[in-house]
Amino acid sequence: MEIVERRTYRGPNVHSLRPVIRLRLDLGELEEFPTGSLPSFADRLVEQLPSLAEHTCSYGEAGGFLRRLREGEGTWLAHVLEHVALELQCLAGSRVAFGKTRGAGLPPGHYDVVYGYREEELGHAAGDLALRLLRHLLPPERAAHLPGPFDLGRELEALRQLAEERAFGPTTAALVRAAEARGVPWLRINDRALLQLGHGRRQQRIEASVTGRTSLLAVEIAGDKRLTRELLADRGLPVPRQEVAATAEEAVEAAARLGGPVVVKPVDGNHGDAVAVGLTTAEQVREAFAAAREVSRRVLVEERIAGRDHRILVVDGRVVAVAERVPGHVVGDGGATVAELVDRVNADPRRGPGHSKPLTRIELDEQAERLLARAGLTRESVLEAGRILYLRRTGNLSTGGTAIDRTDEIHPDNREMAERAVQAIGLDVGGVDFVTPDVGRSWREAGGAIVEVNAGPGFRMHVAPSEGTPRDVAGPVLDMLFPPGTSARIPMAAITGTNGKTTTTRMVGHILQLAGFTAGMATTEGVHVGGRLTVPGDMTGPEAARLVLTDPRVDAAVLETARGGMLRSGLGFGRCDVGAVLNIAADHLGLEGVETLDDLAFVKRLVVETAREACVLNADDERVAAMAAHGPGRTVFVSLEPQGARVRGHLQEGGEAVVLEDGAIVLHDGEAAVPLLRADAVPATLRGRALFNIQNALFAAAIAHALGVGAEAIREGLRTFACEFERAPGRLNLYDDGLPFQVLLDYAHNAPAVAALAATVRALPVAGRRIGVLAAPGDRRDEDIRATGAAAAPAFDFVVLREDGDLRGRAPGETAGLLREGLLTAGFPAERIDPEVYGEEEGVRRALEIAGAGDLVVVLADDVHEVWEQITAFRPAAADQEAALPAAAVAS
Repeated sequence: MEIVERRTYRGPNVHSLRPVIRLRLDLGELEEFPTGSLPSFADRLVEQLPSLAEHTCSYGEAGGFLRRLREGEGTWLAHVLEHVALELQCLAGSRVAFGKTRGAGLPPGHYDVVYGYREEELGHAAGDLALRLLRHLLPPERAAHLPGPFDLGRELEALRQLAEERAFGPTTAALVRAAEARGVPWLRINDRALLQLGHGRRQQRIEASVTGRTSLLAVEIAGDKRLTRELLADRGLPVPRQEVAATAEEAVEAAARLGGPVVVKPVDGNHGDAVAVGLTTAEQVREAFAAAREVSRRVLVEERIAGRDHRILVVDGRVVAVAERVPGHVVGDGGATVAELVDRVNADPRRGPGHSKPLTRIELDEQAERLLARAGLTRESVLEAGRILYLRRTGNLSTGGTAIDRTDEIHPDNREMAERAVQAIGLDVGGVDFVTPDVGRSWREAGGAIVEVNAGPGFRMHVAPSEGTPRDVAGPVLDMLFPPGTSARIPMAAITGTNGKTTTTRMVGHILQLAGFTAGMATTEGVHVGGRLTVPGDMTGPEAARLVLTDPRVDAAVLETARGGMLRSGLGFGRCDVGAVLNIAADHLGLEGVETLDDLAFVKRLVVETAREACVLNADDERVAAMAAHGPGRTVFVSLEPQGARVRGHLQEGGEAVVLEDGAIVLHDGEAAVPLLRADAVPATLRGRALFNIQNALFAAAIAHALGVGAEAIREGLRTFACEFERAPGRLNLYDDGLPFQVLLDYAHNAPAVAALAATVRALPVAGRRIGVLAAPGDRRDEDIRATGAAAAPAFDFVVLREDGDLRGRAPGETAGLLREGLLTAGFPAERIDPEVYGEEEGVRRALEIAGAGDLVVVLADDVHEVWEQITAFRPAAADQEAALPAAAVAS
């Protein structure tokens, strides 16, 4: 039993609309041994993981999975692995529930184990640990090899540590929950807490509670406690008396002048670092000064304000939560030692290291030892029942403190005071540390003072207080960044299909540019922003979508979405506004488990399932039209046959469609019919001869309409879109500058695309011959390559066969041989096929060299940029070009 392949899907995918991990598991001989045939396996599994009893699988109630394990023949180990991987993540602190296991269409003993995850590394680690556990539980005679010593407790602790290392802290986790509740897309930028909220130009960035709008100057002011005090005092707000000390002796003298207990702290520290409270002796002040001096060059000596410590959180100018902070402490029971009491407190599952959990573990460190010594105690002292022993001087949660929610108790004067304090500093999110005997009484009456204003305050004391009501403090931050009535999303269209994706994407991007948008496009040529190429390469997968959606200049996105990316990693977005499927035709069959056209349609349907506003579908393609039932939004049909029953019925029901009527592109919206322009007025159609580009133009119009673009912008966009190489490389690019013949460059690489191109080639007025340079990708099925050759046969008078540099597993000449078979089967004369098989550069050169005046050379290219450069640099020899053409190709 082993994992033979693994995939991580970070967005909607063919298995689920949520992120999942897919493990391809090979059971080997264990395919013959379901759990019912493995003695004591189920009991031993439950002994290791008792919480599996809560799984409801198969029966819809707790215990359902255990029944499935034990009843009859049981279930297969791949299914068990799914449940164990989920449960291990839950036990590590990452709650996930979705999973499924399927073996249909796979070799015997192979299964796809699919399960959800929240943190990718943890999800894979859980799958690996699940496999080790199952191997450990197998009877010796069924284990392919001895797994060695296995300690689930130790393994699970390591998994928990990984979860804590990788998990968001409480503040970031609260922001993510608030974003998801509001439908705001989010993206983790790196391994830190830096998030992008929203897309493109509407994005906002935030790290913990510091937003992209937080003033750097305000952060620096808040970090300077001396300057903060001066600004607050100037506004009549309550602040403690304080002095700055440069030496320990200056600190002692300042403490004497202030009188009574004092606080010593660094001028620019944070998280309560090196803060000492309630100091009464010169020696205590010297020690505290030395500690503070390690953190900051300047040290404050401040009068201690009597009262309780409160954190008042202010977001966008208003108080949203108040918490009383209690220093880390233990309470005696008359029998346990101080060390034992600390262990009990730290056993609380809410406590963890650092900021990973709602509470932080209490450490018996140097500060705690000093407080113990001051109280005349040691770690081994037994604390009498009811006695409270404070092991920290401050109530910071980061040092083990606890929090009590006081939001509903704060006095209006104290609320106004905190709001004015944060406004004085200039923060959009600020935490006011306010010490007072009673936060429910006005500071003017009860006394008290602001001891600090914090930039980037943590949320965990508010979202998970030790006592009291949890508060949604992240929600107001999201509402500040994205006020009601504004959207975090930009208009987005995802375009898929077998052929025409790139041209349609570019058409839509061109229309959006003319409509005033800065469009971000992802295509096979690269990522384009505002009409400029920013990242070259085949950019049709999830990474390309991420590049477009994270670019702050983009305010509309058009994403060519290919089959390969969807199968490998899923979609690069959670949802789009418009999902378009142009067609389903034979290409890439036999790869990645896609064997039939129905399989291919299932994959392509993913963009429809995630299109919240509209799906744009080919009404003339049965498989595509059927996808309308799966779209959550409205349907816009596209058709070359406007009188078809499907389109007529759709329009009678008030639907929308873009159709070709009497040579014109017409937009139907219910009863309204809006003529856009004649198809032959779209330059990309080569005066109406390129039917496939007419269809692409129909789709572009429909997609733009679904995105809310007006008819005039659509009309102008189509009227000015030409298949120039600079605008649409490899898509019906014509060239004849300085040549006695024309050259047509195209990327068609499957039978349907070649058939459409062949029809266009035959429709073009050509005085001489039509010479084709034909190729096909080697990883296609034999029958698909033959079909490509057959599709090309009607178009040409002479054919040059070439092969790509990457043969994709084929022997040299094999792909060309299959193309030749297809041509011959379609009746193409053998003598009109060049007997040689060329590489791409050589094949193009051969065709250019034999072309004569008035001929048309059609090149099906792989590396379109290299070939275009070769074409534009070619200059024919002075000799008569017709003489160079093989005699068999002269008579057409």
